[in-house]
Amino acid sequence: MAVERTAGRGRRRASLWLHCLGIVLLGALAVTMVARIADSLAPAAAPSRPVATPPSPAPRPTTALPPSRPLTLQIPRLKVHSRLLSLGKNPDGSLEVPSETRVQQAGWYRYGAAPGARGPAVIAGHVDSRTGPAVFHRLRELRPGDHVTVLRRDGRTAVFRITRVELVDKDRFPTRRVYGKVSYAGLRLITCGGTFDPTTGHYRHNVIAYGRLVRTR
Repeated sequence: MAVERTAGRGRRRASLWLHCLGIVLLGALAVTMVARIADSLAPAAAPSRPVATPPSPAPRPTTALPPSRPLTLQIPRLKVHSRLLSLGKNPDGSLEVPSETRVQQAGWYRYGAAPGARGPAVIAGHVDSRTGPAVFHRLRELRPGDHVTVLRRDGRTAVFRITRVELVDKDRFPTRRVYGKVSYAGLRLITCGGTFDPTTGHYRHNVIAYGRLVRTR
Protein backbone atom coordinates (compact mmCIF):
# COMPACT_ATOMS: atom_id res chain seq x y z
CA MET A 1 0.00 0.00 0.00
CA ALA A 2 2.68 2.49 -0.98
CA VAL A 3 1.23 5.97 -1.03
CA GLU A 4 2.67 6.71 -4.47
CA ARG A 5 3.72 4.08 -6.96
CA THR A 6 4.75 6.36 -9.81
CA ALA A 7 4.30 10.03 -10.51
CA GLY A 8 1.53 9.21 -12.96
CA ARG A 9 -0.29 6.97 -10.53
CA GLY A 10 0.15 9.52 -7.77
CA ARG A 11 -1.62 12.14 -9.82
CA ARG A 12 -4.45 9.75 -10.60
CA ARG A 13 -4.86 8.92 -6.92
CA ALA A 14 -4.71 12.60 -6.00
CA SER A 15 -7.66 13.34 -8.21
CA LEU A 16 -9.82 10.48 -6.98
CA TRP A 17 -8.94 9.72 -3.36
CA LEU A 18 -11.77 11.86 -1.96
CA HIS A 19 -14.18 9.75 -4.01
CA CYS A 20 -13.10 6.55 -2.28
CA LEU A 21 -15.23 6.47 0.84
CA GLY A 22 -18.19 8.17 -0.81
CA ILE A 23 -18.60 5.30 -3.30
CA VAL A 24 -18.35 2.62 -0.66
CA LEU A 25 -20.78 4.16 1.77
CA LEU A 26 -23.66 5.09 -0.52
CA GLY A 27 -25.84 3.09 1.83
CA ALA A 28 -25.48 5.75 4.51
CA LEU A 29 -28.60 7.51 3.21
CA ALA A 30 -30.64 4.52 4.25
CA VAL A 31 -29.11 3.91 7.66
CA THR A 32 -32.40 4.14 9.52
CA MET A 33 -34.05 1.79 7.04
CA VAL A 34 -31.44 -0.94 6.88
CA ALA A 35 -32.73 -2.78 9.93
CA ARG A 36 -36.22 -2.94 8.50
CA ILE A 37 -35.55 -4.38 5.07
CA ALA A 38 -35.70 -8.09 4.39
CA ASP A 39 -32.47 -10.04 4.22
CA SER A 40 -33.18 -10.89 0.60
CA LEU A 41 -32.97 -7.21 -0.31
CA ALA A 42 -29.70 -6.52 1.49
CA PRO A 43 -26.40 -6.38 -0.41
CA ALA A 44 -24.56 -9.66 -0.32
CA ALA A 45 -21.89 -9.78 2.34
CA ALA A 46 -18.36 -10.29 1.12
CA PRO A 47 -16.42 -13.33 2.27
CA SER A 48 -14.33 -12.17 5.17
CA ARG A 49 -10.64 -11.84 4.36
CA PRO A 50 -8.87 -11.69 7.69
CA VAL A 51 -6.39 -8.89 8.04
CA ALA A 52 -5.96 -9.63 11.71
CA THR A 53 -6.77 -12.60 13.93
CA PRO A 54 -10.10 -14.46 14.10
CA PRO A 55 -13.01 -12.71 15.84
CA SER A 56 -12.77 -12.68 19.62
CA PRO A 57 -15.64 -13.69 21.91
CA ALA A 58 -18.21 -10.94 22.40
CA PRO A 59 -17.36 -8.85 25.46
CA ARG A 60 -19.70 -8.72 28.44
CA PRO A 61 -22.58 -6.28 27.77
CA THR A 62 -22.09 -2.74 29.03
CA THR A 63 -24.94 -0.30 29.61
CA ALA A 64 -25.17 2.17 26.75
CA LEU A 65 -24.92 5.92 27.34
CA PRO A 66 -27.36 8.61 26.21
CA PRO A 67 -26.45 10.17 22.84
CA SER A 68 -23.77 12.87 22.89
CA ARG A 69 -21.53 14.20 20.14
CA PRO A 70 -18.07 12.60 20.07
CA LEU A 71 -15.07 14.92 20.25
CA THR A 72 -11.90 12.84 19.97
CA LEU A 73 -10.83 9.35 18.97
CA GLN A 74 -7.85 7.45 20.35
CA ILE A 75 -6.49 4.12 19.09
CA PRO A 76 -3.42 3.25 21.19
CA ARG A 77 -2.14 0.38 19.01
CA LEU A 78 -2.07 2.63 15.95
CA LYS A 79 -0.92 5.74 17.83
CA VAL A 80 -3.96 7.58 16.51
CA HIS A 81 -5.28 10.61 18.35
CA SER A 82 -7.75 12.56 16.25
CA ARG A 83 -10.34 15.23 16.75
CA LEU A 84 -13.56 13.95 15.23
CA LEU A 85 -15.20 15.87 12.43
CA SER A 86 -18.97 15.76 11.99
CA LEU A 87 -19.87 14.09 8.70
CA GLY A 88 -23.21 14.32 6.96
CA LYS A 89 -24.35 13.45 3.45
CA ASN A 90 -23.39 14.72 0.04
CA PRO A 91 -26.18 15.95 -2.29
CA ASP A 92 -26.28 12.50 -3.92
CA GLY A 93 -26.87 10.85 -0.55
CA SER A 94 -23.38 9.42 -0.16
CA LEU A 95 -21.39 9.83 3.02
CA GLU A 96 -19.54 13.11 3.33
CA VAL A 97 -15.80 12.56 3.88
CA PRO A 98 -13.09 14.73 5.45
CA SER A 99 -11.71 17.32 3.06
CA GLU A 100 -8.29 17.17 1.45
CA THR A 101 -6.93 19.50 4.12
CA ARG A 102 -8.10 17.25 6.95
CA VAL A 103 -6.85 13.81 6.01
CA GLN A 104 -5.32 13.36 9.46
CA GLN A 105 -8.75 13.62 11.09
CA ALA A 106 -11.43 10.96 11.20
CA GLY A 107 -15.10 11.82 11.00
CA TRP A 108 -18.24 10.59 12.75
CA TYR A 109 -21.41 10.04 10.73
CA ARG A 110 -23.82 12.24 12.67
CA TYR A 111 -27.01 10.67 11.29
CA GLY A 112 -26.06 7.35 12.85
CA ALA A 113 -25.61 6.37 16.49
CA ALA A 114 -23.32 8.41 18.74
CA PRO A 115 -20.34 6.44 20.09
CA GLY A 116 -21.38 4.96 23.42
CA ALA A 117 -25.10 5.13 22.65
CA ARG A 118 -27.06 2.10 21.53
CA GLY A 119 -26.55 1.29 17.86
CA PRO A 120 -23.67 1.16 15.36
CA ALA A 121 -21.58 4.34 15.51
CA VAL A 122 -19.75 4.83 12.20
CA ILE A 123 -16.39 6.60 12.01
CA ALA A 124 -14.63 6.95 8.65
CA GLY A 125 -11.18 8.15 7.70
CA HIS A 126 -8.86 8.19 4.72
CA VAL A 127 -6.09 5.66 4.27
CA ASP A 128 -3.82 8.04 2.36
CA SER A 129 -3.70 11.15 0.22
CA ARG A 130 -1.45 12.82 -2.30
CA THR A 131 0.75 14.00 0.56
CA GLY A 132 1.22 10.66 2.29
CA PRO A 133 -0.40 8.33 4.85
CA ALA A 134 -3.68 9.51 6.39
CA VAL A 135 -5.34 8.95 9.77
CA PHE A 136 -6.49 5.36 9.11
CA HIS A 137 -3.44 4.25 7.16
CA ARG A 138 -2.76 1.46 9.67
CA LEU A 139 -6.35 0.46 10.41
CA ARG A 140 -5.74 -3.02 9.00
CA GLU A 141 -3.25 -3.61 11.85
CA LEU A 142 -5.95 -3.57 14.53
CA ARG A 143 -6.45 -6.86 16.36
CA PRO A 144 -9.47 -8.26 18.21
CA GLY A 145 -9.01 -7.24 21.83
CA ASP A 146 -7.51 -3.83 21.03
CA HIS A 147 -9.19 -0.83 22.61
CA VAL A 148 -10.55 2.33 21.02
CA THR A 149 -11.52 5.32 23.17
CA VAL A 150 -13.94 8.12 22.30
CA LEU A 151 -14.29 11.27 24.40
CA ARG A 152 -17.76 12.80 24.19
CA ARG A 153 -19.11 16.31 24.62
CA ASP A 154 -20.97 15.33 27.79
CA GLY A 155 -17.62 14.59 29.45
CA ARG A 156 -18.10 10.82 29.34
CA THR A 157 -15.56 8.51 27.78
CA ALA A 158 -16.63 5.39 25.87
CA VAL A 159 -14.12 2.56 25.60
CA PHE A 160 -14.67 -0.06 22.89
CA ARG A 161 -13.01 -3.40 22.38
CA ILE A 162 -12.36 -4.49 18.80
CA THR A 163 -14.10 -7.78 18.07
CA ARG A 164 -13.46 -8.20 14.36
CA VAL A 165 -11.40 -6.77 11.51
CA GLU A 166 -12.12 -7.67 7.91
CA LEU A 167 -11.20 -6.84 4.34
CA VAL A 168 -14.15 -6.79 1.94
CA ASP A 169 -14.66 -6.19 -1.75
CA LYS A 170 -16.24 -2.81 -2.38
CA ASP A 171 -18.87 -4.28 -4.66
CA ARG A 172 -19.94 -6.57 -1.80
CA PHE A 173 -19.88 -4.03 1.01
CA PRO A 174 -21.71 -5.55 4.04
CA THR A 175 -24.27 -2.78 4.51
CA ARG A 176 -26.41 -4.65 7.03
CA ARG A 177 -23.41 -5.71 9.10
CA VAL A 178 -22.11 -2.15 9.28
CA TYR A 179 -25.28 -0.06 9.50
CA GLY A 180 -27.87 -2.58 10.68
CA LYS A 181 -29.65 -2.19 14.00
CA VAL A 182 -27.95 -3.77 17.02
CA SER A 183 -29.03 -4.03 20.66
CA TYR A 184 -25.73 -2.79 22.07
CA ALA A 185 -23.41 0.21 21.70
CA GLY A 186 -21.25 -0.67 18.73
CA LEU A 187 -18.48 0.95 16.72
CA ARG A 188 -17.45 0.62 13.06
CA LEU A 189 -14.20 2.10 11.78
CA ILE A 190 -13.94 2.23 7.98
CA THR A 191 -11.31 3.11 5.42
CA CYS A 192 -10.17 2.07 1.95
CA GLY A 193 -7.62 -0.70 1.63
CA GLY A 194 -6.45 -3.83 -0.11
CA THR A 195 -5.41 -3.63 -3.74
CA PHE A 196 -5.01 -0.29 -5.47
CA ASP A 197 -6.15 -0.29 -9.09
CA PRO A 198 -4.03 2.19 -11.07
CA THR A 199 -6.37 2.03 -14.05
CA THR A 200 -9.31 3.40 -12.07
CA GLY A 201 -7.47 5.24 -9.31
CA HIS A 202 -9.49 3.40 -6.63
CA TYR A 203 -8.80 0.85 -3.96
CA ARG A 204 -10.73 -2.35 -4.59
CA HIS A 205 -11.46 -3.15 -0.97
CA ASN A 206 -12.41 -1.72 2.38
CA VAL A 207 -10.98 -2.38 5.82
CA ILE A 208 -13.70 -2.49 8.49
CA ALA A 209 -13.06 -2.81 12.22
CA TYR A 210 -15.98 -3.67 14.49
CA GLY A 211 -16.07 -2.80 18.18
CA ARG A 212 -18.33 -3.08 21.20
CA LEU A 213 -18.63 -0.85 24.25
CA VAL A 214 -16.89 -2.42 27.25
CA ARG A 215 -16.38 0.46 29.66
CA THR A 216 -17.48 4.02 30.35
CA ARG A 217 -16.10 6.63 32.66
